[in-house]
Amino acid sequence: MRDIRACIFDLDGVIVDTASHHFVAWRQLADELGVPFSIEDNEALKGVSRLDSLEYILHKGGLVLDPSTKVRLMERKNTHYLKLAGKTTPTDALPGVVELMDTLKAQGVKVALGSSSKNAEMILTQLNLIDRFDALVDGNHITLSKPDPEVFVSGAKALGLAPEQCLVFEDAQSGIDAANVGGFPVIGIGSPEVLSKAVAVIAGFEDYTWEDIIALL
Repeated sequence: MRDIRACIFDLDGVIVDTASHHFVAWRQLADELGVPFSIEDNEALKGVSRLDSLEYILHKGGLVLDPSTKVRLMERKNTHYLKLAGKTTPTDALPGVVELMDTLKAQGVKVALGSSSKNAEMILTQLNLIDRFDALVDGNHITLSKPDPEVFVSGAKALGLAPEQCLVFEDAQSGIDAANVGGFPVIGIGSPEVLSKAVAVIAGFEDYTWEDIIALL
């Protein structure tokens, strides 16, 4: 059995589902730029930083913009997103995640966030979950986005643990790749076909105890 002493959670799609908010916000910006933006495009941006997401849209539209304009566009997208995400409440936490975190705390397993989002602290506060975390690493603390493992490596360092002692929960292939590159065991949340590089894949936490999850490793 692996010596798991901590869990590192991605935010969107693992703790809460705000993918629809990101889709609406990016599509609104893409519409303003005259670039088509589909649900498939939004899926491709899962786990990707705000700048890299913007670059994806600009590349798709054949647009070349200066850095200051890119900053303004990212701020505009974030304004769109915050109007939607600002309505998040504790009832929006995905099924089973709060119960799992309570179990981890009771068993002395540390909990960290490993997310590319720059709004993570706000979302966790709205969910009333922020006090359950021993460490928070988000887009404000890293320079390289997934699939680079920086966000998870930083989380492990903040907890004082080795990568192999930290179990990562991820819903995006870029996050699965980041965990694997960093030497972290990782469980995918979502589709086995999409997240095939994870140690195991589950649909969500609601049907799994901590013992069930450990048994998957």
